[in-house]
Amino acid sequence: MATSNGRRKRQRGEIATLPSGSLRVKVYAGEDPISGKRHYLTEVIPAGRTAAKDAEKARTRLLAQVDERRNPRTRATLDQLLDRRLEVADIEATTRMGYVNKLNKHVRPVLGKLPVGRLDAETLESFYASLRRCRDWCGGKAFVKHRVAGEHTCTAKCRPHVCKPLSASSVRQIHWILSGALSRAVRWRWIAVNPAGQAEPPAPPHPDPQPPNPADAARIINEAWRDPDWGSLVWLAMTTGARRSELCALRWHHLDLAAGVLTLRHSSYLDADGTLREKDTKTHQQRRVALDAETIEVLRELHGRYLDRLGQLDADPEPTDYVFSPEPDNSRGYRPDTITQRYGRLATRLGITSHIHALRHYSANELINAGVDVRTVAGRLGHGGGGTTTLRVYAAWLSESDQRAAGTLAARMPPRPVTPTQRTGASSPYQRIAAELREQIAAGRLRPGDQLPAVAELAAAHGVSVGTAHRAVALLTAEGLIDVVRGRRATVAYPRDENSPDSPGGNLAQGAAHIRPIPPRSAQR
Repeated sequence: MATSNGRRKRQRGEIATLPSGSLRVKVYAGEDPISGKRHYLTEVIPAGRTAAKDAEKARTRLLAQVDERRNPRTRATLDQLLDRRLEVADIEATTRMGYVNKLNKHVRPVLGKLPVGRLDAETLESFYASLRRCRDWCGGKAFVKHRVAGEHTCTAKCRPHVCKPLSASSVRQIHWILSGALSRAVRWRWIAVNPAGQAEPPAPPHPDPQPPNPADAARIINEAWRDPDWGSLVWLAMTTGARRSELCALRWHHLDLAAGVLTLRHSSYLDADGTLREKDTKTHQQRRVALDAETIEVLRELHGRYLDRLGQLDADPEPTDYVFSPEPDNSRGYRPDTITQRYGRLATRLGITSHIHALRHYSANELINAGVDVRTVAGRLGHGGGGTTTLRVYAAWLSESDQRAAGTLAARMPPRPVTPTQRTGASSPYQRIAAELREQIAAGRLRPGDQLPAVAELAAAHGVSVGTAHRAVALLTAEGLIDVVRGRRATVAYPRDENSPDSPGGNLAQGAAHIRPIPPRSAQR
């Protein structure tokens, strides 16, 4: 193609003929940001009569992708993307460790070598489904899981593999880790579209906190108090709802026993080397938790035992010493896993299915059931979102509390006005007719032996059918207030004994006690 100055314009992209006769379309797409090499988009067109025309269409399409930046700029694999993402990500150390563990165990062995540009929603959803079937990606094949790598003599620890699905919560976490990495790839223009945004992760699991009931909570406290220091930790976890990592990082200068306030500023964690370190709380905010009189007394006794140990060691107390510590001088805090394991052994001894985080649920449950508002509970537990998490997790107990609130309000309401129909306790037409006749008998306007109006007259007087009037008469007959003889009008029944309403000292309530019950259907037959 010639331009206005007569020079031939250089054509973008090339179409080459392969030895097989097929045509290869090749378009330059820039420099690979990973390898630094030139990156090309290629497509092969099978040989045929329309091969040349199809190749030209393919070249035009690839050029449009380059111009619109819809093509992958790199042949980098998912492993390379994840490494780059972790390199530039500004995340907490514990979060990073969680990312690395999940990626190394579940993602890299399966998808790590796949080019980022070939990753699509179908591949991701297939990957998630496989994790929900088996977390070890066994593919349905039987094999033996060896505890020791390399050549060895198998023992009882070398067992046949049993498929164990990965929880929906863990699969969702993997999805969001991949989604974050692929979003960065879009921002860096490695790819044009984030495939994770088109993939559907498993539905979020329904929150199901299972706090110990009051009876089990009492057993847990009694068992823990065999070691008063350990019992104090369990007590504080129940009364404050603090996380285990926050209890591990608690120091004496965080306690103001005179004011009855506990300040939670830090949380403990283990780094990749297994070293115990501290960081901000989970929501990156400190919170002040009010303490009740009993908890203050528990902490005073705990502090007294701490001072006694220092006296025996000829050491001075330090405000930075830990409140809970495995060391006699409280110079080192607990590892969070240690608390989890010790509480687990305690629950096993008692035959209770529970974990240390259940004490946090127990605190929230008791506060909500006591009528404390959700914002206060959220602030005490350190939930973010102004109570959104509290509402989502503890919705069941909020429902129970709401029911009790409704009952409390009902008890304080003024009496409800009673309508005439409600006074007689009647709702259906035949019940209203029966109630009117019953009232006339009670008032003495219809005395024993008096005849009742005919059924047709009752029906006409109340504007109902004859069948409805028959039901009213049958109801009073069953109650023993009316006697019915075949071929005659119904009459008011005579009292059964001297305690009847017509007898001296009798009344309607006493008469009601002697109403004959309706016999069973077998007796009626």
